[in-house]
Amino acid sequence: MIRTVSAFLIGLVFGAGLLLSGMADPSKVLNFFDFAGSWDPSLAFVMGGALLVAAIGYRLVLARPAPVLASSFSLPALTTLDARLLAGAALFGIGWGIAGFCPGGVVPALGLGRIEPFVFAAALVAAIGAVRLFEARRIRRLQPA
Repeated sequence: MIRTVSAFLIGLVFGAGLLLSGMADPSKVLNFFDFAGSWDPSLAFVMGGALLVAAIGYRLVLARPAPVLASSFSLPALTTLDARLLAGAALFGIGWGIAGFCPGGVVPALGLGRIEPFVFAAALVAAIGAVRLFEARRIRRLQPA
């Protein structure tokens, strides 16, 4: 129960930060990519601040022997760049540049009463389902008969 409440509160702080910084507004994000028009550098400052907080946070948290609410840290096993990671990053960037939403930013935007976040969220869920289906079929093909 405490892990669920903790995750909820962390998500609430994250969403509030995105709303306060304007990053739940796709036009603000898209203006960051519009170098020839109405360029808005505020996204770079938000990302820079997030990078600084994350770098300090990771150093402090990973210095501990274990997390507070779990028995061990859950860190990625793969540490190399592969085609799946690069393809996923490219799709993320393309989708973000077209829609102005990222998965984290669309969640608080759902509460703004606009249809675009719902369309994006539905497309995101469909894409996740398609990738899982594709991966399950790929794994079945690789297994010996």
